[in-house]
Amino acid sequence: MSPILPSPRKARRKVYWVIGIGLLVAMAAIGSALGYRSQDSSPPLYPSWSSSAASPPDVPGREQRAGPGKNAPRRGPVGKGDGVVPDGVTVFNDTFPAVARLDQRLLAALRQAAADAADDGIKFYVNSGWRSPAYQNQLLREAVSKYGSEEEAARWVATASTSLHVKGKAVDIGHPDAAKWLSEHGAVYGLCQVYRNESWHYELRANASDRGCPPLYADPTQDPRTRR
Repeated sequence: MSPILPSPRKARRKVYWVIGIGLLVAMAAIGSALGYRSQDSSPPLYPSWSSSAASPPDVPGREQRAGPGKNAPRRGPVGKGDGVVPDGVTVFNDTFPAVARLDQRLLAALRQAAADAADDGIKFYVNSGWRSPAYQNQLLREAVSKYGSEEEAARWVATASTSLHVKGKAVDIGHPDAAKWLSEHGAVYGLCQVYRNESWHYELRANASDRGCPPLYADPTQDPRTRR
């Protein structure tokens, strides 16, 4: 029996089918190679975990860049260690830096005066003594907000670089009866009111016991030591 040969049409279809399959395989291989190269050279769409953890979104850029040096911003509230005192702290209370970090000659004069004033029923309270620069800066910002300008605020609060409180050479005495007692007797101990607008602000003047206290400045802006 003679073999049955496929028709020419079927033979052409088979050839086309084989060629088509070959082309599809080749195209798939080329596409796979191109895709691999693209993935290998493209940057990742999302930051790595370590990158996002190192730069949390709620931290301002300046905070991230600032190191621990002198230009690093101070954050957080001031407290006892900065010279903040509650009501009722006396000149004898060494547990508060506002008292303990005062100039030792000033502190000695205050304590001697306070001991004598106690005989008259007067107690010396410290409303403010030594202050850290951070505390002084906060007080200055509050004064600017309260009085409306830096010029007016300067009549009440000095800068951290000029403040006698930051140097430990000034103390604000409370209550009014204690300030009144000092205005009458303070020169004997070398303790003098310095500014006319601050009846509570006292400093040490070593010659006051012999010569009396010097004339008052109207306010800190008239004091050469506190001018910017």
